[in-house]
Amino acid sequence: MLIKRKSIEQVESSRPASPAARKPKYAPVTLSEQDGVRYLHFGTEWVQGAMRLRKPNWPELEYAQQMMAWMLWLEKPARIAQLGLGTATLTKYCYTTFPEAAVTAVELNPSVIAICASMFKLPENDERLRVVEMDALDYVNQEDNAGTLDVLQVDLYDATARGPVLDSAEFYQSCNACLTDDGIMTVNLFGDHPSYARNIKAIKFAFEQVICLPQVHDGNVVAIAFKRKRAIDLEALAARAAQISADTKLPAKTWVKGIAAK
Repeated sequence: MLIKRKSIEQVESSRPASPAARKPKYAPVTLSEQDGVRYLHFGTEWVQGAMRLRKPNWPELEYAQQMMAWMLWLEKPARIAQLGLGTATLTKYCYTTFPEAAVTAVELNPSVIAICASMFKLPENDERLRVVEMDALDYVNQEDNAGTLDVLQVDLYDATARGPVLDSAEFYQSCNACLTDDGIMTVNLFGDHPSYARNIKAIKFAFEQVICLPQVHDGNVVAIAFKRKRAIDLEALAARAAQISADTKLPAKTWVKGIAAK
């Protein structure tokens, strides 16, 4: 969820492989629990994700709920992908909420995948769910993924970063290329840091239209990026938000209020 520009993963994976082809080093995966909520950390106090033990498929953190704001425009996505697994919050929620959708999660750190399975109720892969161990940049640059995704959710943080690990215009162009014509990307950014302006500039370069929801938590800002420009019909969005809230209990009405305030 949160946040030095070059991560341990990024630095290690960018170095030339030794003759022994050593594996990249990762920050330690650690857990904490408080008031019925289990948290994931990468060896620091920064929270990388959370799960309420009594509601394991519910997106506990507000920013994670906002990452679902694409639902205002897309009712029945066929293919959804997440870059960065975290506690598998978005993966589990999309998998259970959209039973006809194929859901893919891309995670570089194998320990994160393992702990999501053992401690965060991540289901096993099946005909609809695919959790893959790979670099997010490699995933968005795969030719087979071009034009296939209705939704792409990007949440790429390491142990100490205050901005996404991948944030170039080229990266976001590759994200765009993965989307269908009506596709939408949501990105978790950190509003109180210089990385925010850099990311917004890069996303706006790569996408036709970008909307940011109001800041939540300790600075999280979710950006919504559209493959094609859309008219912002607040009345229609309010009606759709009411339906989302009734069906899922997500606070969709606040998303529309945030859009209207922009």
